[in-house]
This record gives sequence, C-alpha cells and structure tokens, in this order.
Amino acid sequence: MRTVVTWKDKSDQCIYDLTFKPDGTQLIVAAGSRLLVYDASDGTLLQPLRGHKDTVYCVEYAKDGKRFASGSADKSVIIWTSKLEGILKYTHNESIQCVSYNPVTHQLASCSSSDFGLWSPEQKSVSKHKANSKITCCSWTNDGQYLALGLFNGVISIRNKNGEEKVKIERPGGVYSPVWSICWSPSREEHNDILAVADWGQKLSFYQLSGKQIGKDRPLNFDPCCISYFTKGEYILMGGSDKQVSLFTKDGVRLGTIGEQSSWVWTCKVKPDSNYVAIGCQDGTIVLYQLVFSTVHGLYKDRYAYRDSMTDVIVQHLITEQKVRIKCKELVKKIAIYKNRLAIQLPEKILIYELYSDDSSDMHYRVKEKMVRKFECNLLVVCADHIILCQERRLQSLTFNGVKEREWQMESLIRYIKVIGGPPRREGLLVGLKNGQILKIFVDNLFAVVLLKQATAVRCLDMSATRKKLAVVDENDTCLVYDIHSKELLFQEPNANSVAWNTQCEDMLCFSGGGYLNIKASNFPVHQQKLQGFVVGYNGSKIFCLHVFAMTAVEVPQSAPMYQYLEKKMFKEAYQIACLGVTDTDWRELAMEALEGLEFETAKKAFTRVQDLRYLELISSIEERKKRGESNNDLFLADVFAYQGKFHEAAKLYRRSGHESLALDMYTNLCMFDYAKDFLGSGDPKETKMLITKQADWARNIHEPKAAVEMYVSAGEHAKAIELSGDHGWVDMLIDIARKLDKAEREPLLMCARYFKKLDHPSYAAETYLKIGDLRSLVQLHVETHRWDEAFALGEKHPEFKDDIYVPYAQWLAENDRFEEAQKAFHKAGRQKEAVKVLEQLTHNAVVESRFNDAAYYYWMLSMQCLDIAQADPAQKDTMLNKFYHFQHLAELYHGYHAIQRYTEEPFSFHLPETLFNVSRFLLHSLTKDAPLGISKVNTLFTLAKQSKALGAYKLARHAYDKLQGLQIPARFQKPIELGSLTIRSKPFHDSEELVPLCYRCSTNNPLLNNLGNVCINCRQPFVFSASSYEVLHLVEFYLEEGITDEEAVSLIDLEAPRPKQGSKWQEISSNNSQALRLDETVDPVGDTDDPFTAKLSFEQGGSEFAPVVVNRSVLRSMSRRDVLIKRWPPPLQWQYFRSLLPDASITMCPSCFQMFHSEDYELLVLQHACCPYCRRRIEEPGP
Repeated sequence: MRTVVTWKDKSDQCIYDLTFKPDGTQLIVAAGSRLLVYDASDGTLLQPLRGHKDTVYCVEYAKDGKRFASGSADKSVIIWTSKLEGILKYTHNESIQCVSYNPVTHQLASCSSSDFGLWSPEQKSVSKHKANSKITCCSWTNDGQYLALGLFNGVISIRNKNGEEKVKIERPGGVYSPVWSICWSPSREEHNDILAVADWGQKLSFYQLSGKQIGKDRPLNFDPCCISYFTKGEYILMGGSDKQVSLFTKDGVRLGTIGEQSSWVWTCKVKPDSNYVAIGCQDGTIVLYQLVFSTVHGLYKDRYAYRDSMTDVIVQHLITEQKVRIKCKELVKKIAIYKNRLAIQLPEKILIYELYSDDSSDMHYRVKEKMVRKFECNLLVVCADHIILCQERRLQSLTFNGVKEREWQMESLIRYIKVIGGPPRREGLLVGLKNGQILKIFVDNLFAVVLLKQATAVRCLDMSATRKKLAVVDENDTCLVYDIHSKELLFQEPNANSVAWNTQCEDMLCFSGGGYLNIKASNFPVHQQKLQGFVVGYNGSKIFCLHVFAMTAVEVPQSAPMYQYLEKKMFKEAYQIACLGVTDTDWRELAMEALEGLEFETAKKAFTRVQDLRYLELISSIEERKKRGESNNDLFLADVFAYQGKFHEAAKLYRRSGHESLALDMYTNLCMFDYAKDFLGSGDPKETKMLITKQADWARNIHEPKAAVEMYVSAGEHAKAIELSGDHGWVDMLIDIARKLDKAEREPLLMCARYFKKLDHPSYAAETYLKIGDLRSLVQLHVETHRWDEAFALGEKHPEFKDDIYVPYAQWLAENDRFEEAQKAFHKAGRQKEAVKVLEQLTHNAVVESRFNDAAYYYWMLSMQCLDIAQADPAQKDTMLNKFYHFQHLAELYHGYHAIQRYTEEPFSFHLPETLFNVSRFLLHSLTKDAPLGISKVNTLFTLAKQSKALGAYKLARHAYDKLQGLQIPARFQKPIELGSLTIRSKPFHDSEELVPLCYRCSTNNPLLNNLGNVCINCRQPFVFSASSYEVLHLVEFYLEEGITDEEAVSLIDLEAPRPKQGSKWQEISSNNSQALRLDETVDPVGDTDDPFTAKLSFEQGGSEFAPVVVNRSVLRSMSRRDVLIKRWPPPLQWQYFRSLLPDASITMCPSCFQMFHSEDYELLVLQHACCPYCRRRIEEPGP
C-alpha cells in the first residue's frame, strides 16, 4: 500500500471536522468559525460559508445529499442546503460538540455538552434530552433505528429514535477513558451492527448493539481524535495525537500509515465509494490522499494465491474455481506458491503452509513452519524446502528454519525471478536482470548459469515445456524468443507486457499487450483477440490473465493455430493443437482434412472426438480393405468424397479407378437419377429400366406416389403400381391399369380386384373378375357386398354356385335378426339341417319369451319342414312324419294357449268368454300327462274356472277349482282361486245346457269334460275345431273307398249329380185377381232320407272302436262341391276330406295350413292381420 497526495491546502484555523457530499464532488471543512467548500477533485475552494459566530466543531452531510448541518461553540446548529444556503438555525444551552444525520429518515441529532436534540424537516421544534455527562461524539446505526452517544465519563449510551435510552455501556476506564470518537460499521455483510469506539484511554474497542463487546480492547499508544469507516466497512481510519492517520482492518489490525503530519489530526474521512482520504489537522492543514493498494499475489500452474482485505490470503484453483481463505490477522506483505507449498510474509514473520494431501484438487492448507523474523526483500520465492529472498542484486536461499544456505550476488538489479521446477532441494530458478542478462540458478549450486544476454532490460521471462526455448519481454515491450542451446533469436513480436509458454505444447506461446492477447504457434503468424490484463500462465486451452486485482482463466479455442497447421498438411501437429481445446466444428474440419489427406489415424481420432459413427465406419471399412490388400487410393478417396457429399468428384474418381458401377449405385441410392442417366449415357436398356424402377421407388419414399405410379407403369412394374395406387385409394388409376392389362395377366388383375373390393368399388371389381372369367370370385364379391339380386341372377345361370350364394345369404339374414327369411334361405339352399336348427331355436326362444303365437307359427313351419324332408328323403320318412304330427299338435296347442296366456297375464282381454271357455277345454282335452314347455295347467284351469262360472257351467267350474287345489298356485292367483272355490259352492251343481257340445255325426250331446279327449263319447268321431273360436265345427271327415284316387274323387265331387226333388206340401193357386198358397197335408214327403252321405253316417251303437265314414263313387257323385272341404296335403301324406252338414253355415279353410274357421271370423281376422292368423300366409300368396 502506498499513498499519493492529490491536493493540499492550509487554513489559519484549526480543522475540527470535515465531510464529503454523498456524490463525492464537494468537501465541506469546518475551519474556525467558517465552513470552507472545496471541489473534492482538485482542491479548489468553491465558497466560504459564514453563519456561525464562534469555532465550528462539527459538520455532517445528509445521506440524500440535499442538506448538511454544522454545529459551533456559539451553541447554534445551522442547516444548509446543497446549494450552500442556510435555511434553519436552532440553539442549545451549551456549545455543539457533534451532529449526525439519520441515514434513513434524515433526522438530525445535535449534541451539546449537556444535552442532545433530535430534529427532522417535518418537525416544528427540536426535541431535546438531557445527558448526565458531556457528549463528545454520536453515530446512527445503518437502519436508522438507534443513536449511539459517546460521553466524556467513558460511558456509551444507545438511544432509540425518540431519544429513549435502550442500552448503556459502562467501560472499565470510566472518567479516565473519555470516549472521544465512535462510528457504526456501514458493512452490509455483517449480521449484527458493530460499533467502533476510540477513547483517550488509548484503546480501540468493538461492541454489538446489545452492548456486548466483540473481542478484546486493542491498544493504540496515542490519543485518538477521530475514527471513520470506508464506505463498505472494509477498513477503518483513525487519527489523533500521533500526528498521522493510520489504516486499520475492520477487526482493528493496523495496516500502515496514510500520511504523517506536523500536528494533531482532528478529523479524517473517506470519499464515498473510493480510495481517497481527506485529513484535517490542528495547524489548519487539509490534505486529500489517494490510497494505492498494490497487488500481492503468487501463481504456480493452476493455483493462484492473492491478498484480500490486506490481512487475508485467498488461494484459488483456476480450473475448478474452488477458493480457500487463510486469515493471517496481520498485514500480508508477500505471497509465494509452488506445488504443495505456500509462503506468506507478514511484518514480523514468514508462514510456510503445505497441502494436506497430494491430490491435485485438494485445497486444504496447514502450517508447516513459522520463520519468526523480520525480513526485508523485494521478491519472495518458495521451493520445496527453501525460501528464496531477493533484495536488489542479492539472492538468498534459506531453509524453513531460517538458516541461510547460499547467497548469489548479481551484476545488476534483479527484475524477474521464477521457479521452473526440478527435484526437491535442487529446483531451478530463472532470473532476469535489468542489464538484460538471463540466468539459471539451481538451489543447491553456488554458480549461476548464464543462458544469454541481451541489450535491453528484462521485464518478464518464461521457458518452454521442454526447456529448449526461452521467451523474454524487455523494457521496450518486445517479446523475443530464443533457442536456449544455440542462443539464436528465433523471432520477436512487438507490443508485449507479459509472456507465457503453453505447458502442454512445446511450440505454442501467448503474450499480452496493448489490450490484445496474442497466440503464436511455431513460425506461423500471430493470432490476436481482445483481452485486458496480463498473461501469467498458459495451460492447454486456458490462459490465466490478471486484470487489476482479479485472476481469470480464459478459455481460448486453439482454432487459429490448428488451421495454420492444416494449411501445411501437418495433421499430427494440428491434432496436438486441437487436443488443447477447439470447438466441435474445428474438430470436424480437422477430421475431414485428415480424411481427404488419407491420414486415417488422425481422422479416426478426430471423428471419435465428435462421435461421428458414420465416418468411423467408413475409416474402419477402408482399413479392413487395406488389410485385405487393396491399395487404390483413388477408390478410397472416392468413397470419402461420396460420404462428404462431393458426388461428382467421387463419380470421376470411381470412373478413373474403373468402378463405374459404384458411381451408378451412388447416384441411384441418392435418387440423383438425372445425373445417373447422364453418367450412363445411351447404355443397356435393362440398366435404364432398372433406373426408372429405382426412381419410382425413390418417388414413393419421398411421398410422391402419383409420380411413382406413372414410373412403375412405364417400367412395367404393374404390381407395384397397383399396390401403391390401392394403398392411396386412387381408384381412377387402378381402373386405368386394369383396363390396359391383358386378361392373361391374371395376378395383377386379381390385385386390382382385391383393391376395388377394399376401396368399396364392387362394380369395378366385378368388371375385373369378368375380364379374367373368375365367376367364383365374382359370386364371392356379390355375397361379401350383399348384392344379393346380382348373386341370385348369377346363381340362376350357374346352379353350381347355389350353395355359395344361399348359405351366406341365410347367414346374413340370421345375423340381421331376419330368422324366418334365413330359415327359408337355408331351405332353398338345401341345407335342411340348418333350416330346422334355426326354426327350433326360434321356437324355443318364442316359448321362453312367452310369445306363444310365434311359437305356434314356428312349430307349424317346423312341421312343414319335416314334411319336406320326408318327401325328399325316403330313408327319414317315418321319423319325419312322426315329427310332423308332433309339431302340428304343438302348433295347435300353443296357438290356443296364446289366448289363455294373454288373459291371465294382461289386464285386458280381446277374446270372448265363450272363446276362452272353448280354448281352455280344448287344451285340457289335448294335454297329455306332461304339458309342453311354457303351457301352464294352472293358467288353463284358472281360465276355465272363471269362464265356466261366468257362462253358467257351475259343475265344470267346481271341478276346475278342485283340480287347482292339487297344483302349485302362484301367489298372485292364490286369493282369486280361494275366493272362487268358496263362491262356487253357492251355485247349483249342474252345467248350462246351451254349452254342451254336439256331435254332428251321431247327434250326441257330449259332456263339457270328456275323458276321451276331443272325440265324441258315442261314435268316437274326432271333433273339428275352429282355429279362432275353438267351437266344434259341423264337419265330418270321410275316407275314400279303396281304388278311388284323389283326382278321381275330386272329379266325381265336381260332377254334382242332380237329386230327386222333394214333394211340396204347399200348392200355389192363381186367379185373375189374386195368388194364394195352400198347405196340403195329404201329400207325403218324398226322398227325405235319400242323401247317400247321411246314410253312411250310421255306425254300430256302443262300439268302443272308431268306425270312419267311407264313401264310394256314387256317394261322391251325389256331393256338392261347396259342401266338401279338402286338405290337399303334399306326399307322402293322404288328402283329407270333410263334409259340411250345415251347408248354409259357411266355413273357410286356409289353403296353406288347412286350418278351419267360420267364414265371418276368418274374414275379420284377415282384415286385422292381412294374413292367415295361424300360418301367416299373405292373402295374395297362393297355397301349397
């Protein structure tokens, strides 16, 4: 540290106080009764301020720079503006000793001998507070919350903003140690407020806001008159009776003297945010000093040690950016660092530190030796076991114990010294002298070796890694490089202030100067870039640069020297430079240049660095080929050019090396088809076709499919063209291709057809199948697209496809819930098993779902299906006929039970009571021991009971209720049945005569419940029931005599032979004026019993066997066609003949199912359903 006087002035009055304006432009000085305003930069007196009548003891500027205050022995305080105008004045009862502005609120504290006052611009009056001793000094905390007062009796009183005492610090010296100056630390880094106290007990002390003392009192050996901090609190200034200003650390360690004076120093202040110090003395001297803090540091490779806060040493690892701080608590004068050693010179000793471990990244130091002795030296160097001291011309080597081992006397002043390494105790030193001599000294050798001598003084030195070259910077800022062995000057460069060799590369050095960094490789031109500071080290790609007080590691890409080597085709040297640090682009350029130069080893390393596997594979393949004996460099270089994208150069080399096919493959693989055609010229047509195909493949890959299709067609690759068109859905292109193809090209046409089907264009697919004559595929197409009409039409022309059409059609119908149509389709296709299976499933479902009307219909269809099978397959005739009768019976049962089910399950019934009565009787007579699935005897008996009671058949009703008692009755019928069973007891025990059924063959009245079933109890003739009302119809079935065929019988019936007329008892009498009828009872009726059929109805009374009515030809001839109903069953069944005994009561028979109805009932039902209620034949449909 050194001081420079900036300006100086002398007043004829004592200077008790001074203050800087916060922006540092003005200095306000209290001189006698005046205030002197100086320009802080050059000491010009701007203006004297007169306002006080007596000596001014104190002056203070507010932090905002708007006003300042002065206090005087005339007991007054004056507030001045920054324009040097007095705006306010107030007084105390005693002389003003000190003033201080609050740094936050700008409240002014003014202290006199007996009290202190607090004033702020918004207050009208000054609030004053008494003090029990004379106040000598005051200071506000950083946050403006507390004011510290220093008293003459040695006490420190800490007050809040309202003047109330919060902390009182009583010091050991008491009245014998008056507190003369105090100041709060402005540091923002401290966690607690720190108060520095200087007293006339000649001590410096530090306190916390709580009153707790920090550390011990520090002796001063003089009476302090003033104390102040630097702006950031890093240093303390103190002046007093020792007639000088001393610089202390913030911890109170004395660092040195700023300026010695001829009288007491009453005040000293630091210019804000600078290193300028103003001093005011007893004799009126005013001085502004500039403090210059010199850089104390040391560097060895990547470790840099420097002084911080004057008493600390920071060691920085320039690569990892790690830092470690060593606190010495004394002024650090010199620093030296070498390998694992660190030497620190303090005022009275030298400390030797060593690293804890040999780890290159270890940053933990410990004290190895202490050399307690005062040393005077210009330069300090540390070795493994020695300290080297440089004083003017003399070098001394001392052990760590302080024993001097050797001494060297130089011819001239030593300007530069550096350790250049070597084994322990035998290290070498490089020394540069002012007379231009450069020496090498070994620690263990008394004799210095002169390396060379130049005409100019040495400023900086460095030796290359292999110690073959020496770089020197002289006093003319010239960098000179010598060959150490030959002493030859290799080259020199101007504008250099420092130089450093690269520790990893022999031929590279860098030097700085003129704001530029210069890098030189071998004998190539210098590469420059802007950089402020001094170069002190060069390691790989990092250049260590010292700028002002900061050491930085600058990452410098070595691109420029690498390219210089590349230009000379010096690939290995360029690779070494690149290893020091270049960008990825530079590595790639090196790799490419080496590859083109066929320097494969260097290229491989460079490509490995940038992780380019493609080129590494190329190099590997070339090396393999070389091992196999290939030596054609043109071919290798052609491959390299092809990889680099230099295709035309590659093609020329391929042609030159006799490998035209490789050039052609390259162009086609790159889809450069025009170049390929030019290269090929008018060559082989096969090659041209191959090119077009490859071009089409390329167009396909780059998503230009239309162009690809056209190319495929022109190249004759129809399959690829069809596939591409089909995948993109281009039907127009597909049909064009299909129509252009010959019908013999079956495979491409089939592909077209498949795509037409996939793209939902069946008409084009059909056209294609017709072109190649593939009828089976055409049928399959119609079936898949459900174009059944076209399929049926094709099936008519080609019966062999019948199964292929109707079976899928039936399956399609079944999948779409059109089971009845599906059954018919199966039947039509000849798949009887499937047809029967569908019907059986439909029937079962209908029964389970209680759709008994549908169940009846499906059973009827099943019976007819069985009849068809019996007709078609004689082997199954008997089985199928048995099934036919069974299903016919079930159909009749379910058809009747439908009415019962609706009556019992639904709230309203559409059937007449008589119908329900007849149906329930019919069912009870028809049911065998086990009722079919779904038919409930409970429902049937319940219906019979209710309807019998309603119609007057009380006996039958009672019988039904009795039967119900033996059955399991659902809960919902429990109460109605119990109630009905009770109420029927009140009715007479007989049935209404009107309800008794009559046998139309023997005219016998049959009981309502017949044990024989639905036959007459007398003649055993089966009853014929209406399929709607279930009344017994007036029909009698008759059979033909043997020998009479059905056709003959029908023809005989159609003859209708006339019968003899009956005699009439009525006679008509006519006269001129009137007509009259007269009953003549004398006339006998003739031929009343002449009907041959009626005669045939006779039977043997009391017989248990049924005797059918058999008629001969004469009887048939006597019958009327309208009286006979014929069930014309298909073979193998016989026709059934029925004779109506009441011709006037019309009966209609359905021509499909042969069920009988009263004509009126049938017509009504047909009008309601538009079909037969039993077999659901539409009215317009013909019968079987």
